Amino acid sequence: MQLTASAPTLEDQAQPAAPTKIVLAGKLFDPYTLELLDNQAITICNDSGMILDVSPLSAIGSNLVSFDGEVIDLRHLTVLPGFVDTHVHFFLHPYAETSWVDQVTKESIVERTIKATVHAKRTLMAGFTTVRDLGTEGAGDADIALRKCLSSPGALIPGPRYFCVTRAIAPTGTYGPKSSLYVNKEGIDDVTGVDVADGTQECIKAVRRQIGAGADWIKIYADYAVRSRASEVSRRVAAASMATFDYDELRAMICTAHAYGVKVAAHATNRSTIIPLISLGVDSIEHAYDMFAPDSTAVEMFEEYAGHKTKYVPTLAAYYTMTQGKGELWDRAANSFKAALELDLDNISCGGDTGVFAHGANALELSLMVRLGADWKKVLRWATLGGWECIRSRMWEGEAGKTRLAQVGDLKEDPRIVGDNEVPFGAVRRGFIADLIATPGNFAADFEGAVSAESIQFVMKGGKIYKRDGLPLV
Repeated sequence: MQLTASAPTLEDQAQPAAPTKIVLAGKLFDPYTLELLDNQAITICNDSGMILDVSPLSAIGSNLVSFDGEVIDLRHLTVLPGFVDTHVHFFLHPYAETSWVDQVTKESIVERTIKATVHAKRTLMAGFTTVRDLGTEGAGDADIALRKCLSSPGALIPGPRYFCVTRAIAPTGTYGPKSSLYVNKEGIDDVTGVDVADGTQECIKAVRRQIGAGADWIKIYADYAVRSRASEVSRRVAAASMATFDYDELRAMICTAHAYGVKVAAHATNRSTIIPLISLGVDSIEHAYDMFAPDSTAVEMFEEYAGHKTKYVPTLAAYYTMTQGKGELWDRAANSFKAALELDLDNISCGGDTGVFAHGANALELSLMVRLGADWKKVLRWATLGGWECIRSRMWEGEAGKTRLAQVGDLKEDPRIVGDNEVPFGAVRRGFIADLIATPGNFAADFEGAVSAESIQFVMKGGKIYKRDGLPLV
């Protein structure tokens, strides 16, 4: 007997996925206007993860009845763009647990990489959907492989959008680890914390090497405690941060990186180091805690910073945790930041040097800024849109960048075309990627509580939900 009918196939039974989902926000933070907008509906493309529309809920309310896609009701929460930490080290963990030297010389690359994957998940669950990792600190180029696991179309593990520098660059004798037996040798057991370069040609070669390896950014140690080995006999000399590279070396590295379309971050603490870097067009200054001089105030020192596009990343959280918020180092960091606030400096990004303290506690940087007098709305801007403005590629800058930004609403920045690290993020607008978080907290009444990892109830990266009702989904 011949069968004339067959059982439905899996393809026949499957229902076509809805093209969009909608997130309902009780309040929505707009980093462009610094406003909290009431009752907004955010429409997201399921395929691309891009935001298609943001409208008042009242404007689409009647259409929700017939909407066949997923509706995510966050009307009891405040929704905002995912946070951006512009200074992390995923291959480090708190120095209070294990010293930097022991991490770099006694923990295997396998152990450090596995820990980095744990740090990545904790960071995402804390509401930080993007980070910039400013150096593997002895783990070589492992961040390039980690980026593939986190941010590529075939991402293997949960974590934030990941920008990295591979190895930071410093001159001979500057950085650790330093052997106690072979004092003139770089590193210990062939492990060095940085890429060592001297002279303009070596500096150019180092930049090219990092970019060729796949770096999103170049990092330079522009000043450091070069004479640290003198600590046994001259503690102040050993602790003093001083310029490492000369002007020609700095210019060679910055110009080379920019010629390749890559931005440059500089570890720089002293005003005497920072001003030349700004004149050379460096893209971000990390730390800048020593904006003082014997005859000038920090405000006077920062006046030369004002008007430049160079981002200031104060890394307050690192100094706070290392000093328990006490002593000269913390006072200098805090007073430098207060001076920037007094000048109404707005080219600030939130990066805590996370790794010096616990990953997942990234929001400490935001909290310290508010404690020191910053407007919480501005801090939220610095931690979202300001983060993207800092770490986005140079293709978003200048006149070409303005034109590109003006066309974001045309949905041309599809991650499937431009890549995970080229999409616009840091705001909830049409054409931006759907990196969203939500908290029940009241920013005005209890800012620290509102931004803490425990308060982040919802996390979405690229349109995919990773945390809901306070619980990880991965």
